[in-house]
Amino acid sequence: MELGAQGYLRNAWYVADWADAITSALTPLEILGTRVVLTRAEDGSAIALEDACPHRKLPLSLGRRDGDTIVCGYHGLTFDRTGTCIAAPTQAAPPQTCVRAYPLAERYGLVWIWLGDPAAADPALILDIPQWGSPDWGYNRGPVMHVACHYLHVVDNLLDPTHVTWVHPGSFGDASCAAVPIETVSAPDGVTAARWLLDTEPAPFYAKFLKFAGRADRHQHYEVRYPSHAVIKAVFVPTGTGGHGRPLHPAAFCMDSFNFLTPVNARETRYFWFQLRDFAPDDAAVSAAFTADVQHAFEEDRVILNAVQIGLDTSPTPTVDLKNDLASFRFRAALARMIAAEG
Repeated sequence: MELGAQGYLRNAWYVADWADAITSALTPLEILGTRVVLTRAEDGSAIALEDACPHRKLPLSLGRRDGDTIVCGYHGLTFDRTGTCIAAPTQAAPPQTCVRAYPLAERYGLVWIWLGDPAAADPALILDIPQWGSPDWGYNRGPVMHVACHYLHVVDNLLDPTHVTWVHPGSFGDASCAAVPIETVSAPDGVTAARWLLDTEPAPFYAKFLKFAGRADRHQHYEVRYPSHAVIKAVFVPTGTGGHGRPLHPAAFCMDSFNFLTPVNARETRYFWFQLRDFAPDDAAVSAAFTADVQHAFEEDRVILNAVQIGLDTSPTPTVDLKNDLASFRFRAALARMIAAEG
């Protein structure tokens, strides 16, 4: 399967890191193949600069902080939070002695970065999560996951409800997931693959949290927004009460999983995630159980995706496409057009 989109969409928000992971330390990151250094100013606001002194390209992350400035560790060139060189040894800094500063925004406990045109960096473009902060919804999160594959292979996974039968048989999946057709819907902001599984045995991960006994109708909603942010919704209701256009049963289980993919380079992706649930909002034990179980399931995905990248890199034979690849094909085609439009 060809990637279908070369390069990256730069005029978009990507997650740089968890907000609590960014401190006054000089933290180097690679994002979209670009080296960036992050730190926090004395007023607590986050700063992101190109991680390369323009003199001899030593990473600024190997320098030191001096107040809210960064001092290069090679010859002492000093840069403020806008990337302007405000001091240089033996001479006034030439006008071109500057580094790029990247717009940042903090939302949902994450720091978001914009590597495209700074004038277009509108925080309102960040994915909206209406239930964020609601006292009726519980929250859990896990550590950033490092996946050794191209980010579009992770997108493939996140647009494919069918894989849960084989990759997650002890958690998210069961045999009833195998053959039910998927409805694929394209929208201006992304692609959704979804289906109702009627009269099914609840998958192990969810069964222990349901408010009702017995079999269930299950809705799988796998949605990825451009460039690489996924909303995975799981709904379970008593058998006979689910289906398109029907109101949710009062005993419905609802969990929304938010998954943010940040391409590091062509062979590495950083994966940030958290879940929101419509029950037990203040139950730390439930949150801990969700985090542990989801982390285990995502590790199953990581093993598969790492091996897929190796297989695609090394196998001499062509790939074969299946009907359940439709959502990812649509996503890649639209993303490729968006990247091409950036020039």
